[in-house]
Amino acid sequence: MEYMIETKNINRIFPVTGGEFQALKDISISIPKGSLAILKGRSGSGKTTLMNILGALDRPTSGELFYEGVDICKYSDRQRENLRRTRVGFVFQSVSLIPMMTAFENVEFSMRLAGINEGRKERVEECLKMVGLGGRMGHMPQEMSGGEQQRVAIARALAHRPQVIFADEPTAELDSATAVAVMKLFRELVEREKVTIIMTTHDVGLMSAGTISYELEDGALKAAEE
Repeated sequence: MEYMIETKNINRIFPVTGGEFQALKDISISIPKGSLAILKGRSGSGKTTLMNILGALDRPTSGELFYEGVDICKYSDRQRENLRRTRVGFVFQSVSLIPMMTAFENVEFSMRLAGINEGRKERVEECLKMVGLGGRMGHMPQEMSGGEQQRVAIARALAHRPQVIFADEPTAELDSATAVAVMKLFRELVEREKVTIIMTTHDVGLMSAGTISYELEDGALKAAEE
C-alpha cells in the first residue's frame, strides 16, 4: 500500500509557565493515498496540534513526518512553504474567505498564490461546479449561507490540485444536514480528484464516515481502525 503521509513517534512539547506541556505523545500513523482520514477526539485531545504538524504549519519537537516517503522534518522553511503552496490545501472551521472577493475570485486567488497561470479560469469554474456552486460564482461571501461558504472554501483548497487537503473541524459551524452533505462531497472528491483528505472532528455522527480513522486522547493515540 502506498502512503501519502506517515509519522513515526511524533512528539510536540510547548513551554508553559513553570515547565512544559506535552501536547502529542509518540504519534505514529499511516494514511494511504486517496483516502478520507478522520482524526477524532474531544476538544483538547491534540487533534489540531497534530493537524498543524501534518500540514507543515508547525514542526514536531521530535519524531519523523514523511510525505510519500520523504521526511519533511528536514526541510528548510522555504521548502516547507513551497510544499504548502503547491501540494497541500487547507479548509478551516472559520472558512476564512476574503469578504471583498466573489466566490470565483476567492478560488482564483489560491491558484495565484500557487503560481498557476495556465487554465486558471477553467479550473476555478470546474471546482465551483464540482462543489455545486456553478450558479453562485459571482456572489460575495456575505450573500451565501454557511454551507455555501464552506463549499467555496473546499473549492479553493482543491483548485491548485493538491495531493492532500487538511480540513480542521470543517463541519463544526454547520447544521447536521449540511455537515452530512459536506462529508458526501469529500468522499466524491477523493474518488474524482484522487486527493487524500485528512479532517478533524469531534462530531460522533461523522466519525465513521472516513475510510480510516485515528482517535486521540490526551495527546496520545487511543485506537486506530481501518
